[in-house]
Amino acid sequence: MNYEETLEYLYNCYPVFESQGQSAYKPGLYNTERIDELLGHPHQRYKTIHVAGTNGKGSVSHLIASTLQKSGLKTGLYTSPHIADFGERIRVNGEKIDRRYVIEFVEKHKDELKEIHPSFFEFTMEMAFQYFADEQVDVAVIEVGLGGRLDSTNIITPDLSVITNISLDHTNLLGDTLEQIAAEKAGIIKKGVPVVIGERVSDGVAKVFEDKAKEMGAPIFFAEDCFSADKNASNTPVNNSFDVTAKDGNPIGTDSRYINITNELNGEYQQKNTVTALTAIEALIKQGYGIKKEHIYDGFATICQTTGLIGRWQKIAEKPDVICDMGHNEGAIRCITQQLAHTPKKALRVVFGMVKDKDVDTVLGLMPKDATYYFCNAPTQRALPADELKAKGEAHGLRGDAFPTPLDALRQARHDADERDLIFVGGSAYILAEIIGKA
Repeated sequence: MNYEETLEYLYNCYPVFESQGQSAYKPGLYNTERIDELLGHPHQRYKTIHVAGTNGKGSVSHLIASTLQKSGLKTGLYTSPHIADFGERIRVNGEKIDRRYVIEFVEKHKDELKEIHPSFFEFTMEMAFQYFADEQVDVAVIEVGLGGRLDSTNIITPDLSVITNISLDHTNLLGDTLEQIAAEKAGIIKKGVPVVIGERVSDGVAKVFEDKAKEMGAPIFFAEDCFSADKNASNTPVNNSFDVTAKDGNPIGTDSRYINITNELNGEYQQKNTVTALTAIEALIKQGYGIKKEHIYDGFATICQTTGLIGRWQKIAEKPDVICDMGHNEGAIRCITQQLAHTPKKALRVVFGMVKDKDVDTVLGLMPKDATYYFCNAPTQRALPADELKAKGEAHGLRGDAFPTPLDALRQARHDADERDLIFVGGSAYILAEIIGKA
């Protein structure tokens, strides 16, 4: 098999959550533990950092990985889903997994793993763990796939656990209250392993984390209590350069203030992710990681170049500006709409598609009403048809038309736009996958 045939085999032979939804979700660690045993527990051959959360876990994972790389550590990075290419999921020092390795791993292990009936995520996660071992990484940053307690990645015992935040998402699988979802995410907290929490969200959510940390004897740090982010003197709303200050002069690690630190990721919500990542990095410094202040500044300022991250408030075209972001749940959309509200523009045009197992009505209810919409079909079995999305949008006061593909929608939006307009593309990673690199 060549690379394309190998990926087709993986997509067809193993349940893929991104395309099939709940039917592909296999909660629990039994399958993963069996596969891991067959491969000789590769994740035990290097240090790991575990990152969970409803929103921001991808950005935080990449910020930590970029900083570790700048400190001279050979760094693995496992994230999901990918946007344009499968290799985005598995990187070493920012380089995507070698395509030949993917082919050979599948050829070598597909028969012996058939009787286990793994999911796509279980199979490819173990591929990542083995790849990191074979590449002899010093440390790997591992992003949780879904939830935490029953997620396949939870077989690792990391040096540090990070939970970015909690919002309502995957309620059919994780629970329909913030506290229930927090309990699932808190499942990554291990005995004696420090844990960083990005946002308290509420007293109830914070208590879930505090109680679990106490039960496990795990030191717990809330990023909001350790650092605060202040915009720099220009006070420009869309500005990724700002100051981070230790609260009460009592940071958990070595440095009390990061003046004019720049995060290459431009979304305003990245200020929260910056504070979370800084708190995590300070915790690693306290454990003896040789990370210096210049590594942090350099890692944050070059995160996209260093790690290959895409799809976070990313400008993909100009005149008119076309901005895309993969945020798709209530918490992410709230942040996106706030930034859209004061991003300079003559008129706002939105290319938008969603999958049907999300809380579509809540998301649509948050979207700006003073925009022209170009509803489109996400290229997945889980897509909410564009006509249905348009009808639901109209019920929330959103006006626009339906288009068969994201590219069709974007072409029409650009045709209609003045060069001073802003076109936003979002609603699903599948929409971005069709547009990034083709806009």
